[in-house]
Amino acid sequence: MDNEAPSRRGLRHIATFCGNCSCGCPELYVDPDADEERRIVITDDFGQRIEMSREQLAVLVSDVKSGAVDAAVEPAAP
Repeated sequence: MDNEAPSRRGLRHIATFCGNCSCGCPELYVDPDADEERRIVITDDFGQRIEMSREQLAVLVSDVKSGAVDAAVEPAAP
């Protein structure tokens, strides 16, 4: 019997973000059977998923590297 969650069958695991707890951290997968515009899958610890193209992921990675999303992780000003 396959114990893998149905939402993750056939997906190739790339990375787990966090990994320091047992609460179910966000994860990055490639779905080789999906249409190109939905090939990248990011799951979260609430059971949701985001599907995007490799090109969209490349833009996201570039934005993260350039600091464009830093404000999202900075503490709120008092």
